[in-house]
Amino acid sequence: MQKRPLTPGYLFFYLIFLPDTWQILIAFITAVIVTPRILTPDVGAVGSAIVHVMVAGNVYVITRPIGRRISAFLKKLVLKRQGSR
Repeated sequence: MQKRPLTPGYLFFYLIFLPDTWQILIAFITAVIVTPRILTPDVGAVGSAIVHVMVAGNVYVITRPIGRRISAFLKKLVLKRQGSR
């Protein structure tokens, strides 16, 4: 079996169909939005970084079903379009 070349298009479609991509994106956005709202003013840079990582890690784990649904939806959408050609 011949290996596929690593083209930008191949990597793009691989990433959008991967549930982890969506989990990471949701976790990052959530950490950036939520963390500043839950921190107190006396927390330093290290404490802020730790809380960002903790929030992102927890959200990453929680959003597994959401990442799978988004990926399945995109696969269905793209494959349906290819089948109609």
